[in-house]
Amino acid sequence: MKRHYRYRHVVGFEETNLVGNVYYVNYLRWQGRCREMFLRDRAPEVLTELTNGLKLFTLQVSCEFVAELTAFDDVAIEMSLAELTQTQLELSFVYLLVTGGQDRLVAKGRQRIACMRATDGRGTEPVRVPEPLVRALTPYRTEAYATHG
Repeated sequence: MKRHYRYRHVVGFEETNLVGNVYYVNYLRWQGRCREMFLRDRAPEVLTELTNGLKLFTLQVSCEFVAELTAFDDVAIEMSLAELTQTQLELSFVYLLVTGGQDRLVAKGRQRIACMRATDGRGTEPVRVPEPLVRALTPYRTEAYATHG
């Protein structure tokens, strides 16, 4: 069983810098895009909740680069659930260069996300990770998956 959600992307010229490699900020954009496509494909109920006051706050994001990507590279971003608490989750991302059926690691990343809900006083308060999101993420737990109360 695959323990990751896979999003494919072809690098465009606009995502590269003057040297010709992918500008680092695009890796973070792809994490966000992968997360959005996961919600669309696996947890559409959460998208409805987002229109009803649920907020998914990205608290922390990271990316460690291993190799370079350039224009027209075919990249797969694989997302897994690394940790789940009552109100937060951590996602791990692996970036793979897809060439001739052989995937090669180019970067690794992480995101910590807090689930919040808008309050009447125009603020936000932490809420439990919605059950539809927990159910959707469960098949994508990493081997080192951690859970806390």
